[in-house]
Amino acid sequence: MQRHNVSPPIHHPVPQRPVQVPVMQSPPPPPQSSDPYDNPYGAPSYPTQPGQHGQHQSAGYNQFGGFGQGGGFFADPMTAQMGFNVARAAMSGGTDLAEKNINRYLSSMKPFFAVTNVYVIHKLHVLLNPWRHIPWARQSTGRASAQRPGETETIYLPPREDLNAPDMYIPLMSFVTYILLSALLYGLSGKFHPELLGYTASSAMGAVVFELVCLRLGCYLLSIGNSQLLDLVAYSGYKFVGVIITILATSLFGRGMLSWLVFAYCYNAQAFFLLRSLKYVLLPDSDGSGDSTANVYSTAPRQMRKRRTWFLFGYSYVVQFFFMLALTSGVGKAKAKV
Repeated sequence: MQRHNVSPPIHHPVPQRPVQVPVMQSPPPPPQSSDPYDNPYGAPSYPTQPGQHGQHQSAGYNQFGGFGQGGGFFADPMTAQMGFNVARAAMSGGTDLAEKNINRYLSSMKPFFAVTNVYVIHKLHVLLNPWRHIPWARQSTGRASAQRPGETETIYLPPREDLNAPDMYIPLMSFVTYILLSALLYGLSGKFHPELLGYTASSAMGAVVFELVCLRLGCYLLSIGNSQLLDLVAYSGYKFVGVIITILATSLFGRGMLSWLVFAYCYNAQAFFLLRSLKYVLLPDSDGSGDSTANVYSTAPRQMRKRRTWFLFGYSYVVQFFFMLALTSGVGKAKAKV
């Protein structure tokens, strides 16, 4: 006979004493009080009963601004409408202020772009041959003053009506052409890489900004308060016309005697143009032939007027020489990027 091992049956343990599970109960509700400082939020107290704990939380959420049916802040139509009106008024005020400032800046720059094709051609002729141009004084006209009714104010004519008025079109187009021409020369020499566009633009812009800072500092030290920033920006940007011509001559004939003669001609033309144009800004005439609004500065002491004359000469000849030389040298000679 074969003997089979039979396992005994498994019995679950039976507890010797009963275990009591405690019943969880909600805390008692807060006592009702008529003092408003005991309940600063003004939410009524609800009696808590077993099974109504979730309803109590939902009611409290509605009281603190929920979107339920309770009396929250946004649940009141009049209060919500007042909040929306305040927000709309704040946004409208900020938008109106931004539009006003932007329109003011754009309106101040708009006359500098009021040019025609005839003006551009004649202005380029003056920039390249300023020795035969007369007169140099800007033309002005009178109009009714908007701030002072009944009075007349003097304003300058726009560039399309006055050849001596500074404009932003020629300096801006010359600046962009200078960057593109530099990139073209780098590409023809096989040394172009995209970083050169940013490098050329930042270098040219840095030269203009540094020149304007020096010019404004000189005007401040010499008490020249009738100089407009946009006018100085336009006069400073005219140098790019001579810089472009010099770069073209250097790329065609090489850096030899001919290219240096072209540079000398463009430099002297730019210097003489600035000397005659800025004369009516830095040295207003005392005989009334210049700017009538700036004749108050004609009574400056003789020593101060002499300093202004030297400052004008130094800016027109010395400063322009270094900046035009820096902008024309090194174009198309960047090392190839490995």
